[in-house]
Amino acid sequence: MPFVEPWKEKIRDKKEIRRRLERLAWLLDSSIPIPGTRFSIGLEALIGLVPFVGDLVGVLLSATILAEAARLGAGKSVLARMAFNVALEGLVGLIPLAGDAFDAAWKANQRNVRLLGAWLDGPARAERSSKLFLFMVILGLTAFAAVTLSLTYLLLRWLVA
Repeated sequence: MPFVEPWKEKIRDKKEIRRRLERLAWLLDSSIPIPGTRFSIGLEALIGLVPFVGDLVGVLLSATILAEAARLGAGKSVLARMAFNVALEGLVGLIPLAGDAFDAAWKANQRNVRLLGAWLDGPARAERSSKLFLFMVILGLTAFAAVTLSLTYLLLRWLVA
C-alpha cells in the first residue's frame, strides 16, 4: 500500500463526506421529479405527509447533515444557520399540506449542504455571511416582538377605555 500524506487523506475524506451529503440532500429534497413540471420533491416531503411523526423523522434525517458539519468543525454561526434551516422546515412542516408544500420548496438539506460546501471552500467568508444572516434574523424577530407588544398594548388600551 503506497504512502499517502495525512493532509491528502483528510482532503479525500472531506470530498467523500461532501459527496455523500450531497447525495443524501438530493435524496431527501429532490429525488422525485414531478411529471410535466420542472419541479421535484424528495423522500422527506413524502415522509412529511404523515402528521407529526413524518415531520419529526424528516427533522432527524436533516439533523444528520448538521451533525456531520459539526464533526467537520464548521463554525458556530454556520451550524446555527444550518439549524435555523432545519428548524424552520420542521416547524412550518407541522402545518398540514401547506407545510409539506413549504418543505418541498425550501429544501433545507440542499441549502445546508451548499452552506457546508461554502464553509469548506472559504471558512471566513461563510462564517461572516452566516453571522450577518443570524443578526438579521435576530433583528427581525426583535422587531416582530416589538410590533406585537405595541399592538397588544394599543388593543388593551382601546378595550379598557
